Amino acid sequence: MLPHACKEIGRLARLMLGDRKANFAVMTALMAPVGLALAAVAIDEASIYTERREAQAMVDLAAITAASNITKIDTAVVTTLTDNGMPGVVVQGSGQTIAPAVGKTVVSVTPGRYAASGANVSQRFQANLTPYNAVRVTLKKIPARYFASSLIPTPVIGTEATASMTPQATFSVGSRLASVNGGMLNALLSGLLGGNISLSVMDYNGLISADVSVLSFISALATQVNVTGGTYTDVLASKATVGQIATAMANVPGLGNTAKVALQTIASKSTSTVKIPLSHLIDLGPGGSLALGQKPAGLGVDANAMGMLMASAGLANGSKQIDLGLSTGIPGVLSSTLAVAVGEPPQSSPWLAVGQLGTIVRTAQTRIKLVAKIGAGNSNVGGGISLVSVSLPLHLEVAYAEAKLTDISCPTGPDSIKVSIATRPGIVEGHLGDSSSAGFADFTNEETFSDTEIARVSLLIIPALSVVGSAAFEMANNTPTTLTFNKTEIDAKTIKTAYTQNLTQSLTTSLVSKLSLTANLLGLPLDLNTFLGFVRPPLVALLNSVAAPVDTLLTSLLGILGVRLGEADVRVTGATCGRSVLVQ
Repeated sequence: MLPHACKEIGRLARLMLGDRKANFAVMTALMAPVGLALAAVAIDEASIYTERREAQAMVDLAAITAASNITKIDTAVVTTLTDNGMPGVVVQGSGQTIAPAVGKTVVSVTPGRYAASGANVSQRFQANLTPYNAVRVTLKKIPARYFASSLIPTPVIGTEATASMTPQATFSVGSRLASVNGGMLNALLSGLLGGNISLSVMDYNGLISADVSVLSFISALATQVNVTGGTYTDVLASKATVGQIATAMANVPGLGNTAKVALQTIASKSTSTVKIPLSHLIDLGPGGSLALGQKPAGLGVDANAMGMLMASAGLANGSKQIDLGLSTGIPGVLSSTLAVAVGEPPQSSPWLAVGQLGTIVRTAQTRIKLVAKIGAGNSNVGGGISLVSVSLPLHLEVAYAEAKLTDISCPTGPDSIKVSIATRPGIVEGHLGDSSSAGFADFTNEETFSDTEIARVSLLIIPALSVVGSAAFEMANNTPTTLTFNKTEIDAKTIKTAYTQNLTQSLTTSLVSKLSLTANLLGLPLDLNTFLGFVRPPLVALLNSVAAPVDTLLTSLLGILGVRLGEADVRVTGATCGRSVLVQ
């Protein structure tokens, strides 16, 4: 029986081991929780990934919107995120730490400046660097979880985006010429450029009323300086004579015939071989990287033909003294000598720029020396005193005027564009006195002034009594004046002017009124107060009689050079708010 029983037990065991139906049930019971957990984690991870991508898209959009509204970045970010369904948006301020929570989205918004040309990508955005042209938005939030909240740690979604917008404007300083003195213009251009420039008032009016396309001008100039197939910056990195510049301007399409012929005449008559760095005349900013013939979208780049010509001539002067053989035509003035020196603006600032916020343009520094011999008229002033000769030794220095692009905004679109230029007229210093002519054209040194002979007087039997004196005054603005241009004014290329606030009276009259006089007999200073009491009134009256026409002469001369007494003229010829784009 025993062997049979053993066989039966073996058979039953084999049957049990062969029947696996119950094993699947056990395995399912054991593995189901693990599978459900893995499925829960997978679903939540996929949800978190999708939510992160959506958050990144929202942050990208918020950064683009903020860069387009650089003065209201917090509002722009909160509105954009809230309108797109982001819950409980809270802006974290500088120095704050706010932890994200369920139903609360924490964002930090940082304005700054982005430079696309930076070699190190991570350093192209400089936080809080002004003037702002970019915004970085960082977002943190707790994502929604559906099944795995108890299985994995609480995650935090973190996303970041940087957007930049590059508004640009084309503007220049010192581009007005209210009236034309043909003889003075011819004499001044001849002195600046060499040769014998002889144009009519009509020729100059043609240049004053003409605008040229700066990009077409640079393209025409490329052949003059042997640059082919390059960019505008390649041309502006070269040097050219004023003759080459005038030739290129004459070849700009659309220029009137009068202006064209005048420029051709100047080009043919100019004998100066001085080559000026073109970058000191024009700065195209980012637009310089365009290939010759291309144009920046939505931005006009025009310049006044006369202004560009005079700015070029000033740069070619090289701070040399120009002696003008000019008949003043002022009644009462017997003879005069007139000298001019034009210095280059500091830091090689251009006359015209296409730039972003912070771009600066400047005029040149200018010095003028006018020594006029004045007819004494009724020379007998009483008491045996007679005026033998009277002179007006007038020195004038105008520091550079400055215009800085401070703001470009489009509150409701391109038609609402506004451009703000902080403008500072050049400091004007006037002197009656004597100065060393050796330093007249040296702008690295200040001129020094001393008493000089204003009049020679005879007193009874004394034929040569010298009246010496000096005077000085200054006009200056300590703070800039902001000039704002709207779209209509930009399209019309309107000129606006910033004025020195304390300019209240005639230049020459101001100096004469401050004139301090002493008398010398045979070179010895004596107490001649009573004598001066007789001499001073007719002497001052005589000097004042020529004050107004002398001022007119100086104002005209400075106007030709793009500089004005106590004023700075600015013109914006093109502007665009640009388009906000993601950069990081």
